Amino acid sequence: MNDSKNVIGVGIAKRVFQVCEVDKATGEMKSMQLQREKFLEYFANRSVCLIGMEACGSSQHWARKLIALGHTVKLLQARQVKAFVCGNKNDVADAKAIWLAVQQPGVKAVAIKSEAQQAVLAMHRMRQQLVKFRTAQINALRGLLTEYREVMPQGRHGIVKRLPEVLGQLADRLPALLIDTLREQFARIGKLDEEVAEIERRLRDWHRRDDVCQRIAEIPGVGMLTATAVVATMGDANAFKSGREFATWLGLVSRQTGTGGRVKLLGISKRGDTYVRTLLIHGARCVLANSKSPPEWTSNLARRRPLNVAVVALANKMARTLWALLAHERRYQCGYVSQPA
Repeated sequence: MNDSKNVIGVGIAKRVFQVCEVDKATGEMKSMQLQREKFLEYFANRSVCLIGMEACGSSQHWARKLIALGHTVKLLQARQVKAFVCGNKNDVADAKAIWLAVQQPGVKAVAIKSEAQQAVLAMHRMRQQLVKFRTAQINALRGLLTEYREVMPQGRHGIVKRLPEVLGQLADRLPALLIDTLREQFARIGKLDEEVAEIERRLRDWHRRDDVCQRIAEIPGVGMLTATAVVATMGDANAFKSGREFATWLGLVSRQTGTGGRVKLLGISKRGDTYVRTLLIHGARCVLANSKSPPEWTSNLARRRPLNVAVVALANKMARTLWALLAHERRYQCGYVSQPA
C-alpha cells in the first residue's frame, strides 16, 4: 500500500454509495453514505486516493470516471471481499471489507476496461443469450414432437432440415391449431439465427479493424469470437505477470489440496471467466480433431491420457501464447521456443 495515498473502500449500489476510510490523524474508522448525484463531486474535491470497489454492475463506469479525476482504482472480485465481511452483511460492513481487502498483498484486481472493450463484451453477452434462447426453443420442439412419435435428429441443423417435412406429415392427424403454433415456434428459430448472424457480422467487422485481434487470430484454434472476447476481457495484458498467471486467472490450471507438505492435484479450477475458457477449450478441441498436423506433444498426451486432458492442456498452452503475443506485441511464430529473461 502506498502510504502517501488515503485508502477508501466504496460499496456500490443503484442509488446510494457507502464510503469507508480511516482518518490518518485520529485512526478513527469513518463511514458515510453518498447519493449517486454527489458521488463524483465528493471525490473531485479530494486529494489523490487509492479507491477499492467490488467488481459489479456499473463498477467499470465509475472506475473510469474516478481515474479521470486522478485517483487510483482497484476492482476486486466479490469472493475476495467476502472473506473480510465481519458480522451481519450490510452496506457499512461491505465497504469496510472492501477497505480491508484492497490493502492485502497478492490480491488480484479485475482489469479496468475501456468503453470500446465493454461494448465488444456486451455484444458477446447478447449473442450468448440468443444462442441459449435458440437452444431452449429447439429442445422444446424436440420434446413436444417426441410425444407424437417423431424423434428429431441430433443437432440444430438436423432438426431445422427435417422439421418442415415432419410438420407436413403431422398436419393430417393433429389439430390445425397445434400445427400452426409449432410452425410459429419453428419460425422463431430462424429469426434467432438471423439475430445471431447479425451480431457475429458486427463482431467480425470490429475484428478486421483491430490489429491486436488480427495478430492473435493467427494462433491455431483462435477464431474471431475467441480473439475479440480475449482482447475485450483481458484489458491490459501487462496486468498479468506471466502467461501462467493468465491461464490461472482463466481457471485452466489444476486445483490443489494438501496438508503436512503433501499436495494432491485435482481437476482444473474453473475459477475464471467461463465464457473465454469455454471458447479456448472448443478451439483446442477443433485443433486436435481437424488439424492435419496437431502439435506432437498433444498427440503423445492423447495416447496416454483421456482426450479431454489433452484438450485442456492445449487450451492452457493457447492462453499462455495469447498473453505472450499481447504483452510483448509480437506475431505468432509456429515452433517458437521461449528464452529465459
